[in-house]
Amino acid sequence: MTVPSRYTARTDTEGRIDLLTFDLDGTLVDTAAEIAEAVNRALADVDVAPCPQPQIEALIGAGAHELMRRLLAQIDPALRLDRERVLARLDHHYAQTAGTHGVTYPGAHACLQALREGGVRLGLVTNKELRHARRVLDANDLTGYFEQVIGGDSLAWKKPDARVLQHVMATLHCEPARTAHLGDSATDLHAARHAGVADWAVPWGYNAGQPVEHDRPSRMFHSLPQVAEHVLSLRQGPNASEIAAVRATGLSG
Repeated sequence: MTVPSRYTARTDTEGRIDLLTFDLDGTLVDTAAEIAEAVNRALADVDVAPCPQPQIEALIGAGAHELMRRLLAQIDPALRLDRERVLARLDHHYAQTAGTHGVTYPGAHACLQALREGGVRLGLVTNKELRHARRVLDANDLTGYFEQVIGGDSLAWKKPDARVLQHVMATLHCEPARTAHLGDSATDLHAARHAGVADWAVPWGYNAGQPVEHDRPSRMFHSLPQVAEHVLSLRQGPNASEIAAVRATGLSG
């Protein structure tokens, strides 16, 4: 799918948020090390030298298979390697490494817990293949927070296609005006804008090595506790910011 280079973001009118969807890699969990390990194990199986983790990190965001295809385009432009064999070896190794070295970002559990307790419906939307995504969620005790988990192979489309978030909203009976998506990359922002929902971002993820601020999210959060505080304050009304702030002070613990 051809993606336009510029978007007009939905204006964040600070309305009540009933549904918040999260990206996984680089948003809730730092998974770069376990992805890089699987990639380099697969390369070793076909007698290719390992690639540095920053090179691999720059390709995170479209799923493991697409990451490997893009990496092979860089290191094997002559197409000497059997792509299908490399992808099969990647699947084998990532099934072993997924969920082994990932680290949740500070405040992730308490943020999700506070949102659930506050009545916010939560979805997880990643381009990572669903079987790998579930392993990461399970290993980091995140699965139970989400009513719906969508992987890159769950539907006929993946982010930034509008139909991914539209599917989640339809399934959970939520409107775009009361939905936001939080991610770490331009792909997430474009997915949100295509679907007509609030496009929010965090600055600590991958985004092909570029600051996500350059893609002008409608709101940037510098911690996960800030996300919970903001959403809960919107749901509680204009006079409840102090209540939300007090609730959020315990999220980083």
